[in-house]
Amino acid sequence: MSDFELQDLGDGRFELSGDMSFETADQILKSSESSFGQYQALEIDLTKVGKADSAGLALLLEWKAQAIQRAVEIKFIGIPDSLVAIAKTTEVGELF
Repeated sequence: MSDFELQDLGDGRFELSGDMSFETADQILKSSESSFGQYQALEIDLTKVGKADSAGLALLLEWKAQAIQRAVEIKFIGIPDSLVAIAKTTEVGELF
């Protein structure tokens, strides 16, 4: 099992480190549910993400969908190159 840490930096800012992969995406989503709910604007720093695969992209899309549903602004910083490449290939890159 790969490790990750979703750190609450305050004021809706979060930092994710570790892997965003099939092994961790579901756990990251569950971890974020209680943390994200209290904010009207979110900024998620992904600069320290290591391995990132299509499950990581699915996680970003889920966060984006939840933010839209709750009328919350969400911003991603430092999206890993591997996720940018997958997003472009699957034509969802414009969402970020």
